[in-house]
Amino acid sequence: MKAAILSILMGACAMGSAAAAQPDPASLNYDLHPRQIAEHTWVIEGAVADFSRANGCNIINTAFIATGDGVVVINTGPSRLYGEQQRRAIERVTSEPVRQVLNLNLHPDYFFGNQAWADRPVQALAGSIDGMRAEGAAYADNLYRLCGDWMKGTEPTPARETLSPQTLRLGSHMLELRRLNGHTRDDLVLMDTRTGVLFAGGLVFAERVPTTPHADPEAWLASLDKLQQWQAQGLFRQVVPSHGPVHTGTSGIAQTRDWLRWLTSLMRESAEKGVDLSELLNMPLPERFKGWAAQPAEFHRSLTQWYPRYEQQALGHR
Repeated sequence: MKAAILSILMGACAMGSAAAAQPDPASLNYDLHPRQIAEHTWVIEGAVADFSRANGCNIINTAFIATGDGVVVINTGPSRLYGEQQRRAIERVTSEPVRQVLNLNLHPDYFFGNQAWADRPVQALAGSIDGMRAEGAAYADNLYRLCGDWMKGTEPTPARETLSPQTLRLGSHMLELRRLNGHTRDDLVLMDTRTGVLFAGGLVFAERVPTTPHADPEAWLASLDKLQQWQAQGLFRQVVPSHGPVHTGTSGIAQTRDWLRWLTSLMRESAEKGVDLSELLNMPLPERFKGWAAQPAEFHRSLTQWYPRYEQQALGHR
């Protein structure tokens, strides 16, 4: 069922992007430039946008940490080509060997570059691996239609090793790997206590409307509260969301919380009043959200996915 829902949602995105610029297949280059954000820590920033051929469906931030005892890679991008170019970009920065590769959740741009890392341990939480296996083919079908030649040779390749929450001491770095949920069933977050950097995965969106095909809004809000607590305890200072700009403090956490609370309240109140979905789809967004990327498309997808559930709940209360 979830695979079918995601296929519908991403298919709508594909139709909306059909007129996007067609890249020359001979010059498919993601032009990846690692940016150092902390000691031994680099981020390769994706477009703050929606999937399109113009950006090669590269809308994710991937990252790597050169610990002194090997490199840890975080997320592998939307395609085999991305993974290969990511690997070369890392090799230009550090001569340390890659020790392990982490996929923070089950969504395709977190793991579709795994083919390029077939000779390294590629790890994810158990629920994420289950989701990758169950939905990989549906992801590939949609991304091939949406991204075209950027996807050539890409096969959905789930992480091969199950990862448990743990503390990793590598070189001069202590990496806290913790499991939360809400954006998906299993959301892996990584905190580097040496540098104070949090890799928040899909739990935090910054200046971009959150995606919700596997979301549980109440669990998501609880996970955001947990992240806020960790920040108050001094466990991190800088946040790397998977989508949106890297930032200090908790602005991304606050933005994501604001969106989820507003959206769920809107749907609950509208369902209780008997508002039709078509009316909601034509509703303008509040001013504070209008400058965010991927809107109104993500707003419409979330409404299409979630609103029938709120309507059923409202009918049950009458």
